[in-house]
Amino acid sequence: MQVKLTGPLRSAVGGLAVVESNAQTIRELFLQLSKQHPEFADAVKVGVAVAINGEIYRDVWSTAIPADAEVVLLPRIQGG
Repeated sequence: MQVKLTGPLRSAVGGLAVVESNAQTIRELFLQLSKQHPEFADAVKVGVAVAINGEIYRDVWSTAIPADAEVVLLPRIQGG
């Protein structure tokens, strides 16, 4: 599947706008990206939201990712 990255998350993966993944869950996706791009691990610590087919998930890393899903990673917006 293709995973799109927005904003500062692109710099955490070497400037790429899209990466390929075969992850089946959000946790697997984060682990794969952190292994391939160590700077991405720091981004995860700050906060990353995941949109799967337009629905945003935060802190639900066990969520399954369908093989044909549209996946977008977004920097987490801190609210207050």
